[in-house]
Amino acid sequence: MEIWILVGTLLLTLIVTFLLEKKFIPYLMRIKMGQTILEIGPRWHKSKEGTPTMGGLFFAGGILVSVLAFGIPLLIREGDMNLLKVFVMTVLYGAVGFIDDFVKFVKKRNKGLSAIQKLIFQFAIAAGFFYSMKDSLTTKLDLPFTDLSLDLGAFYWVFAMVFLVLVVNAVNLTDGIDGLAGSTTLVVFAFFAAVAWRIESAESLLFSSAICGGMIGFLIYNIYPARIFMGDTGSLFLGGAVAGMAFWLNNPLIIVFVGFVYLFEALSVVLQVGSYKMTKKRIFRMAPFHHHLEMCGWKEPRIVSFSCILTAVLCVLAYFGFYF
Repeated sequence: MEIWILVGTLLLTLIVTFLLEKKFIPYLMRIKMGQTILEIGPRWHKSKEGTPTMGGLFFAGGILVSVLAFGIPLLIREGDMNLLKVFVMTVLYGAVGFIDDFVKFVKKRNKGLSAIQKLIFQFAIAAGFFYSMKDSLTTKLDLPFTDLSLDLGAFYWVFAMVFLVLVVNAVNLTDGIDGLAGSTTLVVFAFFAAVAWRIESAESLLFSSAICGGMIGFLIYNIYPARIFMGDTGSLFLGGAVAGMAFWLNNPLIIVFVGFVYLFEALSVVLQVGSYKMTKKRIFRMAPFHHHLEMCGWKEPRIVSFSCILTAVLCVLAYFGFYF
């Protein structure tokens, strides 16, 4: 496996992302492309109001440069189109997030596309992605820590679409405090890079390394106290990348381990809403779960550190628990 793929894509994406942020954050501040903080959130988050958002454009731009610079030669040499398919799907999810962020900016409110509109776009993208990948995917689900698999047949495609959209939105919900989604995703894609190296897949190594570089570059300005937020542009982009990578490896259930933090954030919202509707009582002080921890007195850096350590431990388990 060529080490230049790992080092080159990571460094190029990092540098391009950092330079784009350095150049355009002042511009976003001038045009008042700032985040509006909901009243239902933690009251101390109001101090973040006005922080520039849509920062996902910067690491998406850096990743695009790396994919073009290193991916095209690989595509010509290997003839494998899966890198392009996963990247296009990822960009399309980012585009849905961009539209949502832009509507918020134009209308000067914290509500962009409706939930129904988002789901229509998201399921359409998922359907197109799986149609393009149908010859590369199996309908079997590998069961962790065993050499067994479960063949779902035609139902696999229904499961795949629902699961992909679930993961995308779970990552979106995780983006609620400074550095949380970016740091967690950095750990997840470090794991994917390790798997790509293990199975000697240059294309998936390139994509994973590019995401890692983008996250490092973005976190320079996004760690607490954040000077820019990724917005839905970035969180939906990352959600597409995480889910796309898992399916690319034909191991979607790996998300249960490496993406546990994402899934638990989403589950906390479902449990909170369901409990309140049925019993008028709340399970958590606030949902998603990272806000519950804040309400319990945890500071943002502590929550991010805890999430990254937990994700790293689960990634190690997944590395040895799945067969590639």
